Amino acid sequence: MNRTPIVTVFVTLAAVAAGCATPPAAQPAAPVPDAQVLHDAEQLVLRDCMARAGFEYRITPPSSVPDQREFPYVVDDVEWARKHGYGSDIQQQLDALRADDPNQRYFRSLPADRRPAAAAAANGTKPLGLTAKDPEGVTVTRSDQGCRTEVFRELYGDPQTWFQASTTVTGLKALRVRRVMADPKFAAALVPWSACMRSAGYDYSSPADLRARQPEQPVPLADEQRMAVTEATCAGQSGLAATAKELDAHYEAELNTQYQPALDTQHRLQQAALPHARELLLRQDRPGS
Repeated sequence: MNRTPIVTVFVTLAAVAAGCATPPAAQPAAPVPDAQVLHDAEQLVLRDCMARAGFEYRITPPSSVPDQREFPYVVDDVEWARKHGYGSDIQQQLDALRADDPNQRYFRSLPADRRPAAAAAANGTKPLGLTAKDPEGVTVTRSDQGCRTEVFRELYGDPQTWFQASTTVTGLKALRVRRVMADPKFAAALVPWSACMRSAGYDYSSPADLRARQPEQPVPLADEQRMAVTEATCAGQSGLAATAKELDAHYEAELNTQYQPALDTQHRLQQAALPHARELLLRQDRPGS
């Protein structure tokens, strides 16, 4: 099963938070977090590789929108819900940022007959060569060629080892959410939540049921906010929010133990990559580089 779009490199990349504010002159600069060092080095390798292939890749600050949140089980923050409803305003901002992404615009500006070559330079011609299984046993493949794989090769050494470890670690979050939602304690907590919602005029058996039954057309923001505030209020009053938080912590610990080898492998490769990553960034900052 191939889950990698051929033009992934031209989509705004998921990113670590952008850099920190400049510290006061009398204070030494705070060290850059390891995750940001690796992210920035990955971007440099990707840019330079695409340039060698005859294409542009621009390094841009990570896209971020204030108050962006995830609620995998239930909206449980009343103040956030009162302000954003279900986050349609935040999603609109994210969509606008993605539409204005310079790499997206560059890819769209290429002549139609050049786009396949650009996608191949980024991702290889076929999703073959690297194979991994996610935590639920689904096989994921990608090319062992192309600039995105060159990032793995230059920074982490063995692309196959990195691909398997990162595929496993990335998949743990979705698996954790599914385990929480399948837990009998979560199902039991849905009963009072649903009763609370019904008393306010919203007849849904679960937050997932609520999401699935929303109309395709956007509803007025005031209606969205009203429903989201009710959901969050009921999440607190019914105990669903507390149950979800408790189960989430339980399954996170359980999965971390179960998949400790993959977590250890990813950490080991990241730590080994840091010296080279820092050297790449220093070289980039030197005059004439």
